[in-house]
Amino acid sequence: MRTKTISSFKNGLIVSCQALKHEPLFGAGHMAAMAAAAEAGGAAAIRANTPRDIEAIKKSCSLLVIGLYKMDYPDSPVYITPTIREAEAIVEAGADLIAVDATRRTRPDGETLSGLLGAIRARWPDRPVVADVSTFEEGAAAMDLGFDLISTTMSGYTPYSPQQEKPDIDLVARLASLGRKPVLAEGRIWTPAQCAACLRAGAHAVVVGTAITRPQEITRKFVNAIRSSVPFA
Repeated sequence: MRTKTISSFKNGLIVSCQALKHEPLFGAGHMAAMAAAAEAGGAAAIRANTPRDIEAIKKSCSLLVIGLYKMDYPDSPVYITPTIREAEAIVEAGADLIAVDATRRTRPDGETLSGLLGAIRARWPDRPVVADVSTFEEGAAAMDLGFDLISTTMSGYTPYSPQQEKPDIDLVARLASLGRKPVLAEGRIWTPAQCAACLRAGAHAVVVGTAITRPQEITRKFVNAIRSSVPFA
């Protein structure tokens, strides 16, 4: 089942439909509509945050959902599905795949990444698990642990990973060249050309969020371009 699920979105576009509380489109209804629009446009799958949004999205479209649950803990910088509690909540909401932070950073309550993966496997053995990593070393380690997919989601979001405005295509290429697990390209992908470059680098599929589903950031990009090119009095 895991292999079949993963193969269903090969060479496809996965649209990340997420909005935080301070953003204009925050709310399950908005995210469900966004997911339905993504499906109408040909998306292969959806990535979504929180049980509430996942449940609404599963009702609005027929695509597979990579679920995550962002939660802050005082003793850890890890916030993407940091414990089994968040994993349970998104599985109950209907997530078809589970995405977790697989960086080397300290986890809540001193739990290990291998311990979390083991707990997920014990409870949901047929549910694919995605490792969100920021470096090649983290990706290779996640492969060793037995994650089903490796995603470059966290590149640029840990202090020790490359801080750049463009997608980390080098990371995609290095992880894909190992030939061990499918690699999802994610992070700072703004154009169709960048999507194509990620696939040429060996990505199994490409995840795009902000460039499609966060209109305030899309607008800001246009506004900044205008301000930098037009002299104002």
